[in-house]
Amino acid sequence: MNRSASARSLRAAGAAVAVAMIVGACSGSDDDSSPTEGTSPPGTAAGVSATDTAVNPVDQARLEQVLEQTAQEFLVPGAAALLRTPSGTVTATYGTTERDGGDPVSLDDHVRVGSNTKTWTATVILQQVQDGNLALSDPVSKHRPDVPNGDAITIEQLLNMRSGLYNYTETPEFNQAMDDDPERVWQPEELLDLAFANPPYFPPGEGYHYSNTNYVLLGLIAEQLDGRPLAQIFDERLFRSTGLTRTSLPGPSDTSLPSPYAHGYFYGTNMLTLTDPALPPEMQAEARDGTLEPTDVTRMNPSWAWAAGGGISTAEDLATWVEALTGGDLLDADLQQQRMTTMQSTDPANPDAPSYGWGIAKMGPMYGHTGELPGYNSFMGSDPDNGVTLIVWTDLAPGVDGRDPASTAAKSLMEEMYPS
Repeated sequence: MNRSASARSLRAAGAAVAVAMIVGACSGSDDDSSPTEGTSPPGTAAGVSATDTAVNPVDQARLEQVLEQTAQEFLVPGAAALLRTPSGTVTATYGTTERDGGDPVSLDDHVRVGSNTKTWTATVILQQVQDGNLALSDPVSKHRPDVPNGDAITIEQLLNMRSGLYNYTETPEFNQAMDDDPERVWQPEELLDLAFANPPYFPPGEGYHYSNTNYVLLGLIAEQLDGRPLAQIFDERLFRSTGLTRTSLPGPSDTSLPSPYAHGYFYGTNMLTLTDPALPPEMQAEARDGTLEPTDVTRMNPSWAWAAGGGISTAEDLATWVEALTGGDLLDADLQQQRMTTMQSTDPANPDAPSYGWGIAKMGPMYGHTGELPGYNSFMGSDPDNGVTLIVWTDLAPGVDGRDPASTAAKSLMEEMYPS
């Protein structure tokens, strides 16, 4: 998985990088990817007893400690975490919704969830497969005749990042435009033009490269098949059926977040981190000593991410969603089984490398995704075998050293819950 492209703009790293980090550190699994009611009293364990399963308990105090340590290490103004197990739910919050003020962070705060949006896009495409409106083996040219090499690229290869299509968020043109005009309204066709102007990474099916271009195409295909805007498709096909009342895909010109919300912050510029997500060492030092301040990017227009990463949600809605995603509430049994079992290694030469499938990743024992775009990082994972769900979000991303704060916190917690 290529980490050379900056995660600040939902580039090639996306979920895959966070997944690689988590899997390599806390799982004996050879897969990767990427994330009830009832509340445990403070200080009680929210986890299944290690004597009964492979999961060690994590209590309220430890969840709060990990979140605080991560936030302080990464200079994060605000963060939230939710851990749900058969024993109950524990939550933790840190900081405030604004860097120099605002309200205390709460589980009700809305944040931009980045590439977690891909799980929505992939699911509505799979529902169209289920309805008989398209097939995973369909060439993309059947639905979009303008795609380069579209006769050889299948719908499945868009879903699992094996199309070879160039990732528009890795282009200098895009990153310069983001720096020059962060409020620009992007149309999907403009994003595709940026991608199609570059050669493919490899022939279809002969490699893996995380590319947002795939999911812009899938969003357009979903609209074409459903005959309505993608936001409406998500609402009617997904959000209503799963009870997601605080989740949405904003319109192209909408830069607002519903109240309450956390402001998002990031350091540097997109062009500065185009080939390396870490700031130069001298800028890292300035950020840590307080002489370099991050930019408030809350109102950066997310239309450039759209079907690949433009969504908004809350911690509790993400928990509900990832449980529906992994629990089979959205697809028939056969298609759900295929989705959960046909993930492939992201490194064809290494079957033990992290894996990615139809808009879903496997992070150690958890299935789900991660998301990042300027100002926000989120992790959602569910372990259906043990009944464990973990959500973490931060309102600064990425860290000055290029790492992802929420994914780092999730990694620490997973190492404790799954020590083997």
